[in-house]
Amino acid sequence: MKPAKLAPDSLAFALLRAAEAITAVSEGRTLDAALATCWQKHAPSPSQRGAIQDLAYGTLRAYGRGDFVLRRLLRSPLTEPRLRCLLLAALYRLDARPEDSHTIVDQAVTAGATLAHGKFRGLVNAILRNALRQRAELDAGIATDAIARWQHPQWWIDAVRAAYPQAWEAVLGAANTHPPMTLRVNRRHDDAAGYIARLAAVGIAARALDDTAVMLERPQPVDALPGFAAGHASVQDWGAQRAARLLDVHSGMRVLDACAAPGGKTAHLLESADLELTALELDPGRARRIDDNLQRLGLKATVKTADCADLDAWWQGQPFDRILADVPCSASGVARRHPDIKWLRREADIGAFATSQQRILDALWRTLSPGGKILYCTCSIFPQENGAQVAAFVGRHADAVRIDIDGQSELQLTPDPEQDGFYYALLQKAV
Repeated sequence: MKPAKLAPDSLAFALLRAAEAITAVSEGRTLDAALATCWQKHAPSPSQRGAIQDLAYGTLRAYGRGDFVLRRLLRSPLTEPRLRCLLLAALYRLDARPEDSHTIVDQAVTAGATLAHGKFRGLVNAILRNALRQRAELDAGIATDAIARWQHPQWWIDAVRAAYPQAWEAVLGAANTHPPMTLRVNRRHDDAAGYIARLAAVGIAARALDDTAVMLERPQPVDALPGFAAGHASVQDWGAQRAARLLDVHSGMRVLDACAAPGGKTAHLLESADLELTALELDPGRARRIDDNLQRLGLKATVKTADCADLDAWWQGQPFDRILADVPCSASGVARRHPDIKWLRREADIGAFATSQQRILDALWRTLSPGGKILYCTCSIFPQENGAQVAAFVGRHADAVRIDIDGQSELQLTPDPEQDGFYYALLQKAV
């Protein structure tokens, strides 16, 4: 028997494609890579692409809850990964749109009919209808289960609770929300007030966060943004936009962006001043994204593909006045943008990242001129990668001097309605 063919504009099609992407994540792939495979293989329409993406992202944000519900409703573990992920996607949709429960169950059953020659149709129908019938009982159970309630792995919950004893619930809760869409206005063309007026002229509501940061009331495709193709604005979280301001660059400086892809901070630095800037990136594919971003914005930098800690591979011996060390990290501060991170990361990864960060920071310090400044940056909320890393570095380097940020020795941002989680520490090399 041939598997049922799904209408490409149906919810069943979107549920199945999302389930395939979530299955790939469960096997260790990133969600971005899994969705890229989906776009290439199935070429969904723009509207279906949005639906698949919403289902995949939403399901992974709510994975702790969905996994709890399935374990309560199943008599034995499922051996078909795609079926399990289909049920997770359908459960997420039921939570998100309870008014459409009849349609969601029907379409999930239709999607399930494409698996194993249709033998799972009855199971899909039974599980989802039981989830609806037992909603109150399941919600009561979720309220008492930490992973289901907070929708993070237990080790992550414990780490956040230890780091933020007064705010851990808010930090975890914010990581389960939809992130804002924030723009960085290219100051070489406009400012926040001027660009907000241009947005209003095309019916897009927004508000200013500072003189160049603009947060949209609702996410928009970039093609709808005035002057986007001409480089008048870029999509960049407000927390990430702090980097260029904190590094304190001035025209004529030699500047290094040590871990530069995809190039947002590189571009922001170049929009701020006329610099001799070198951008490093280890991965060739990601390095090309830097070039693409700079080309759209009409900016120039020397882009090199190299391990920033391997100085022999790229450094010619001339020191830099400023260095941005936006080091690889757990990305725990941007998990709402990449919800697969919560389930792909392991507790041991944090120590591994910390070791790599130490290696990078020690190497880059050698390339900084006396009196120069280095901005250490992560998109992490875990102290081991942030404050502890910088404290250990200062302890190893007697010529490293902390520079206060807003009256504090460091700046730790946590996710909230206006920005993602970022960490910054500014260090100066003694003359």
